[in-house]
Amino acid sequence: MLDYNSLLLALGFSAICLLLALFATWTSRRSDSFMLTWVVSLALIIVGIFSYSAYTLEAGPLIGSVSYFFIMSGFSVMHAASRQFRLGQSPLRISLISGCIVMVLGLPAMLVGYDGVSIIMLDATTAILLIATAREYWLARQEAPGPLVGMASLYATAGVSFAICALVLIDGEQWVIGYAPQSWAEKLNIAICIASMTGVGAFSLALHQWRLAAFHRREAMTDPLTGLLNRRAVFEAYGYAPMGQSTAVIVFDIDRFKSINDQYGHAAGDVVIRAFADQMKAMAEGDSIARLGGEEFAVILTNVMPGRAERIAERIRRGFAGQDIMIADGAVPCTVSAGIAFGSSEGRSFEAVLNLADGALYEAKRAGRNRVEVAGFLRAVDLEETRTSA
Repeated sequence: MLDYNSLLLALGFSAICLLLALFATWTSRRSDSFMLTWVVSLALIIVGIFSYSAYTLEAGPLIGSVSYFFIMSGFSVMHAASRQFRLGQSPLRISLISGCIVMVLGLPAMLVGYDGVSIIMLDATTAILLIATAREYWLARQEAPGPLVGMASLYATAGVSFAICALVLIDGEQWVIGYAPQSWAEKLNIAICIASMTGVGAFSLALHQWRLAAFHRREAMTDPLTGLLNRRAVFEAYGYAPMGQSTAVIVFDIDRFKSINDQYGHAAGDVVIRAFADQMKAMAEGDSIARLGGEEFAVILTNVMPGRAERIAERIRRGFAGQDIMIADGAVPCTVSAGIAFGSSEGRSFEAVLNLADGALYEAKRAGRNRVEVAGFLRAVDLEETRTSA
């Protein structure tokens, strides 16, 4: 059977393997910066583990303080990495705050000879940090339920094992012991930590694949120039269910866009498109906004009250006409035309409503541009019905 120091070394090498796996994962997708923070936390913990291994062979306040410093720094940064994952915040502030707190709680006791008190504080604060880390992944579980619930469970289990170690020392009133404790609780803790690291490594790789797949899906559904939904995303969301009369589609088209491209260049045209997309985001927040292609955009409104679609379209039209869009050659005044169409009480297909809105847009263009038109009652006929009558 392995002795306590051999188990510590096995834990250290398990941590090194997890660090290498996480670092390789981060290099393939550097936008996941929480993984780099996670790697830093493991590097600190690994130094702490090997320092503590030396402490088990020859206990002393200096080597004990070094191991305490690195282990607690590592778990503080690990907790910060979990918050960075969930909230996207910089890990520096939370790392410094939690790190300073845990140092003050246990490091002075080790330096003045109360090694048992220091180890109790190490176990207790590590338990708190691991359970807090588990909580962060649990709160973020909707993003990838399988991997994140698994990681939360493993962190919580490891945290409980550290709490048990602290309780055993407290129960034995081991305030000053002069050596590294090697009770059944300590050996159980190391075994759980080794198993948890293996599991966390597997779940972290699954999480990476999950996020990668979600990223590619978002890329496929997003217009790269504006960040809005693209035509495919709109048809996937609305193309299969009939639209009732409380659903409206507004189609916009930037007026004389071809002449803007011809006169100022395609780069200026891109600036105009982004400016109009920003106008739509500001004026139609909470609704489905899409770039259908070229200079054509759409807003889909559900559960719309009478007059709301017209007010939103007019607000966007007026706001866009009232701004001068700055390009390299100066300001470019631009306008936009819009067409609005509604579903029906019987249910009308999205494609039919979109075509009706396109027809109303054509009427707005023909009437002089820079205006909003609503598809008339006589025109509000499903395309399928039109084909049947023809």
